[in-house]
Amino acid sequence: MSEPQALVAGTWLGIERRWLTLIAVCGATFMLLVDITIVQVALPTIEHRLHASFSDLQWVIDAYALAMSTLILVWGSSADRFGRKRVFVFGLGLFTLASLLCGVATNAPMLIWSRALQGIGGAALFATGLALIGQEFHGRERGKAIAAWGATVGGAVAVGPLIGGALTSGFGWRSIFFVNVPIGILTGWLAVTWMTNVSDSGTARLDLPGLATFSSSMFLLVFGLIRASADGWTSATILTLFAAAAVLMALFIFAELHQEHPLLDLSLFRKPSFTGVSIGTFALGAGMFALLPYITFYLQNDLGYSPLQGGLRLLPCTLLCFVVPLALHSVAERLSPRLGLAIGLGITGVGLAAMTVVTTKSSWTALIPGLLLTGLGIGIANPMVAKIALGVVAPARSGMASGINNTFRIGGVATGVAALGAIFQQKVTTSLASNLGHPAPQLAKVVASAGIRAAVAAGSSTPGIAVAAHGAFLSGFRLILVIGAALVILGAIAGAALVRGSDFANRTPAAPAQEPAVAVPQK
Repeated sequence: MSEPQALVAGTWLGIERRWLTLIAVCGATFMLLVDITIVQVALPTIEHRLHASFSDLQWVIDAYALAMSTLILVWGSSADRFGRKRVFVFGLGLFTLASLLCGVATNAPMLIWSRALQGIGGAALFATGLALIGQEFHGRERGKAIAAWGATVGGAVAVGPLIGGALTSGFGWRSIFFVNVPIGILTGWLAVTWMTNVSDSGTARLDLPGLATFSSSMFLLVFGLIRASADGWTSATILTLFAAAAVLMALFIFAELHQEHPLLDLSLFRKPSFTGVSIGTFALGAGMFALLPYITFYLQNDLGYSPLQGGLRLLPCTLLCFVVPLALHSVAERLSPRLGLAIGLGITGVGLAAMTVVTTKSSWTALIPGLLLTGLGIGIANPMVAKIALGVVAPARSGMASGINNTFRIGGVATGVAALGAIFQQKVTTSLASNLGHPAPQLAKVVASAGIRAAVAAGSSTPGIAVAAHGAFLSGFRLILVIGAALVILGAIAGAALVRGSDFANRTPAAPAQEPAVAVPQK
């Protein structure tokens, strides 16, 4: 039989097996994406409770994103070889265990390493999610499944700040990690019981040279970006890190061009559509999602809201991320993928630009127009990204396509958080020095990581410290909003220029290699 759903049938509570697979994929996707937004709301509390530095807070986000971005390709290729169900279940178990370790962390380094372990498991989930949808759904049903997945992505963004704020305010920051354990167990049961293990019989051994060069290059790049503010952008250490990252990336490309079965099939980029959606996905991660921690810092550290109050004020954006993919599904089906991607990214970029109107006299309401536009844009763009990434490759390579697409998404978040954080801290430092009339590098670090009240406490003898700190924070915040807007708009231009209908593959699925049919529980 050619269609995976025809090989193993069954229902549970009247729900067909392929829809149970979708529920498991969406549950896992929800959990791993919530763990980005839910943590962002808790960062100020973690900074206080664990006495973490600004660099530590960046690593709490980036250890997770970096581990995901460097290993998604590996898990995608492994899924094509060993079966998507096996990789998905392994990743889910590892993610759940790592969440427990995060919850019991007693210091910043332990939390950071546990977050990295979460990222390893999350990479397996992200790499296989779209591929599992691709193997189960075809034709018009695929559009519905992708819309549900897109709504899940938006829903994770929507409720993450609220859940994070409520848990942090009511039960402490550790609860934001403990909540993953029951979700992981339930999703794991669905996956083990109802998923089908489909693989690609033509996939060979893992590409170890590709893995080593790519992961090393990404780590050195992000490490250099995070350390740049402290060591200086032109210091020998930072320049060496950037040079080594560039050399390793060149070696990675060389290795992939000479591998019979590469980790990243560079021939996919011969299709302009795949290149366009990859650029757009990276821009969305680096320009929009990487900015969410800094919007949180503005609401909590600068304006003084609690985690729950800050999460509630993100609703104009986050709620639309969930509602739009569902509400506009029929409209999106009639749009060309190129137009949908460009419109979604373009609206997101305009929304980020609209937030730059904040001044020292603004309240949070100044953000509302920008939050509404970014929520609308993300809600349009997310399903289009998935539709294009799966649509321009053959079904047997959907694991790699899903892996590459999500590598660009999470890689964008990792590099964006690091780069924007370095730029933000540098701008705060120079602006504070200008406002005070003298350099104050240590005070600038306090302003960047903990806000005005902490700055006032640290520099209580300095005249006008509150006004100077507020102005410095906003100068850095506006700068990174401008940069983020520019990145996302460039992604929209790339999507409009490169995505085209002729690149979409014939989606008639080939017979997949599959483990022997097993008895599936019936209703």
